[in-house]
Amino acid sequence: MKQNAIIGCLVILPLLLCGCQDPRKVSEPKKPARETSATGIIGKTTQDIGEYDPSAGAKVSDGKMKPVNPLNPLGGLNAYKPAVERLMKLQIQQALNLFQAANGRYPRDHDEFMEEVIRANQIKLAVLPGNWVYQYDVQNHELVVVEGSKDVP
Repeated sequence: MKQNAIIGCLVILPLLLCGCQDPRKVSEPKKPARETSATGIIGKTTQDIGEYDPSAGAKVSDGKMKPVNPLNPLGGLNAYKPAVERLMKLQIQQALNLFQAANGRYPRDHDEFMEEVIRANQIKLAVLPGNWVYQYDVQNHELVVVEGSKDVP
C-alpha cells in the first residue's frame, strides 16, 4: 500500500509541476513575424490591371527566362517573373475565352474587361517583382506585362 502511494506521488508530482505556468506569459500575444525583403511579394495578389497603350512606348516583357550564373544561390529567383507571367496570362486567356463563348465577342474596352472578366470571375493576379505591371491590350484581347511604375504608398 505504501509503495502505491509513493508511485502515485511520483506520477502526479511532475504533472503538477509541468502544468504550472506564469499566467502573465500565457496571456501575452505572440509578436507577428517581421516582414523582410525575403517575404516581399510572394503570395500577394492584385487586381490592378492598366490599359495597354502601344503608342506609349512601354517595354513589353518577352516572358523568357534569362540565363544566370549557376553558382549564384539566388539565380533561381530569375525564373519567378517569367513563370508567374505565363500562368497569369493563361488564366486571363481562359477567362477571355469563356467571355467570348458566352457573349460571341471579346470585351469592348478596358472597363468592360475589368468588370465582366476580372471582377465577375474574382480573378486575382500574382504581384510581379520590380516595376513590372499588368496591362490589358484591348485590340489583341490579351494580358501583357510591361515595365512601368507602381504606385507605392
